[in-house]
Amino acid sequence: MKHLASYNALLGLSALVLGPYYGLRILATGKYRKSIGGKLGRVDGKAFEALQGSPRIWLHAVSVGEVTAAAPVITSLRAACPGASILLSTSTETGQEMARRVAGDADLHFYYPLDLPWVVRKVMGYVRPDVFVLLESEFWPNLIDQCRGRGTPVVLVNGRISPRSFNRYRMSRFFWKEVLSSVDHMGMISLTDAERIRAFGGLPERITVEGNAKFDGLAARVAPALREEARKKLQIGKETPVFVAGSTHQGEETAVLDVYSRIVEEFPGMVLVLVPRHTDRREAVLRTVRAAGFDDVITLSEMDAGRVRKGERVIVVDVIGELFKIYGLATVVFCGGSLVPKGGQNILEAAAWGKVVFYGPSMEDFREEQAVLEEAGAGRMVESADALCRGILEALRSPEALARDGRKGREAVLRHRGASDRYARRIVEALQRSRPEFQPSAFLR
Repeated sequence: MKHLASYNALLGLSALVLGPYYGLRILATGKYRKSIGGKLGRVDGKAFEALQGSPRIWLHAVSVGEVTAAAPVITSLRAACPGASILLSTSTETGQEMARRVAGDADLHFYYPLDLPWVVRKVMGYVRPDVFVLLESEFWPNLIDQCRGRGTPVVLVNGRISPRSFNRYRMSRFFWKEVLSSVDHMGMISLTDAERIRAFGGLPERITVEGNAKFDGLAARVAPALREEARKKLQIGKETPVFVAGSTHQGEETAVLDVYSRIVEEFPGMVLVLVPRHTDRREAVLRTVRAAGFDDVITLSEMDAGRVRKGERVIVVDVIGELFKIYGLATVVFCGGSLVPKGGQNILEAAAWGKVVFYGPSMEDFREEQAVLEEAGAGRMVESADALCRGILEALRSPEALARDGRKGREAVLRHRGASDRYARRIVEALQRSRPEFQPSAFLR
């Protein structure tokens, strides 16, 4: 790639400037300690050598959200290529934990290397993929360049280009056009995403619209046993009304607590389950809860350690990977990252359980999902905490209508299934172009 040298020079400069900062942060807080070795290319070579299946398919999902999309694609790939070795990498520790929970069809989980030339070369020597699959909108120039040099096809699946990402990519179109010329196929979630990737360099003949694989993964995961597991963990009775505020960001907890304090005046038995997006904010969230006048607060980690809940009205979930099943307990749901300008979070998780979902106006990263739920009557956008309070109270006063609209949301999720099979087909097609002798199982033919 013509501009790769300039890119690598900037990476090297960034490493010199930021390396000491992150080194001190790892020592002081322990954050990144589990992943830093893998990111620098320290992998278990024997684990890769032990893989016997062929072809070797490497998927990369950055964090929790991308893993949710990757899991059903991996399941479809396993059906299409039962003899394959399927490998899944993540960039974050939370993503790695989620991958081990929901992507059991993968043969190996590992951390994605930093996109430094020498690190990428080392890891590629161990992985030796027959195809490399990117999830959503992660383009790593050095790894893509390595794939091109080795004749390894690169496929983007569940492609999503947020407005913020689009503006960044478009400003450096000259560079990304060159990177995207080495991507064999780009499967996008929506027509808008397809238009955006084409605008900053994607070749039109390599772009298709295939839908959102998250619909498949979420619909498949809903199960009564999972809901009962959450009920037992949180020590909540079957008749107890529950307000779940999921994936909240700084500034939203205060609004949620204000809303909750008004809701319990009319519905005094309701419990608030507060699930911050980042569990490392645990102490800050607890301070916010107590400052709002709720001293009767308990955390999920405390209950996991054996503490018995004795009527505490607020539960703070400070454990990764529990939110999806907790949505199954909800009477009403607020999905965060939306009352503050963060672009929203995944509203489909609650909808898959048949829940009406409330969210704020900042949903830039989830416009397609928002449109699906609002068309079904299961998505409710509110402009403020006051509007959220009014909306929730209105919903709670009409439980039959709330249940009806929630069912419509779940039905909408079920109607949009099928994308994971389509993405698996695109991956198989790329494999067949590079390895004509390879034949998948019958279901993709």
